[in-house]
Amino acid sequence: MSAALGLKTKPTTTEPVDDDSDISALINRLTAEVNQIAVDKTKSIQQITNQMKMLALNALIESSRAGAQGAGFAVVAQEVRGVGQQVETIARELETQLTKRTGDLVASIDRMSQRSRGERMMDLSLNAVELIDRNLYERTCDVRWWATDSAMVDCAASPAPAAVTYASQRLGVILGAYTVYLDLWLCDLDGNVIANGRADRFRVVGQNVAHTKWFREAKTLRSGDDYVAGDIENQPLLGNAQVATYCASVRAGGQANGAPVGVLAIHFDWEPQARAIVQGVRVGDADKARVLLVDSHFRVIAASDGQGILSERISLSLNGQRSGFYQDRSGTMIAFHATPGYETYRGLGWYGVIVCAA
Repeated sequence: MSAALGLKTKPTTTEPVDDDSDISALINRLTAEVNQIAVDKTKSIQQITNQMKMLALNALIESSRAGAQGAGFAVVAQEVRGVGQQVETIARELETQLTKRTGDLVASIDRMSQRSRGERMMDLSLNAVELIDRNLYERTCDVRWWATDSAMVDCAASPAPAAVTYASQRLGVILGAYTVYLDLWLCDLDGNVIANGRADRFRVVGQNVAHTKWFREAKTLRSGDDYVAGDIENQPLLGNAQVATYCASVRAGGQANGAPVGVLAIHFDWEPQARAIVQGVRVGDADKARVLLVDSHFRVIAASDGQGILSERISLSLNGQRSGFYQDRSGTMIAFHATPGYETYRGLGWYGVIVCAA
């Protein structure tokens, strides 16, 4: 397992493209041009037929003045007038039908374009939550591994001053290599913090965390192979920083089936790591997109614009689906994808969400 494992976004092929290389936009534009040409040309035909009708009318007037000598010419003028009316009717029908067909085509292309955009945003929302899943899987591996360290086992079993000092030193060494953590705490079974890796920065030794959800769950773990993954929270003992806390039980002899002697809690420095994920999603500027990670209660836990973190809840219309996209009443497109989990990390019911302004 590599030290100082950070968040790395995998390359995607979803960079913004020019309209000329966007097939949907190109077809849409060409269709609109064809529609305009058809309208312009039918209007030209109508102007010509109007001229023919005027000429035919003048010819009829002149033939009536000529009397019997103009009778033959009157027949020709009537035929010209009839042809003009037929051409005008055909031109009007052509304009109506072409306008309807091209209108239907434009609407169809718009729907296809919106669907393509929605599917792309849905894929990107999966990309965001999948990246964080993979990273947090590493955190579950870390905590279970470090809980077997002999310094943790010995200190939890007998927290004498020398054992505490050594355990704190070991935790400090780990923090020096793994920069994604704010602090690591070793707790006894009563919830008292007996050692931490950054004692100079966070004076938490002697604090009791028995009331926290993650500690209560950690005490009930069945073996050293199990872990607790906590939701994102502000941790008062760490300067109210946003953290994701992961726990494993420290067991006698460092054995997975040994008797529990303590709890190791590692505090993942959430805010900068999550920000790198959501700001790294490659949406185009034209999409006016806000990239989010939300928890199982739809609480915003990361946002590309930095707004509403841990305070905003969004409304998602899932309709029983784990992924999808839709437009709300304002025309805003919302794409989402539920956490797929990664390896043994099942995830916590989080979603990647992308909100595109209308």
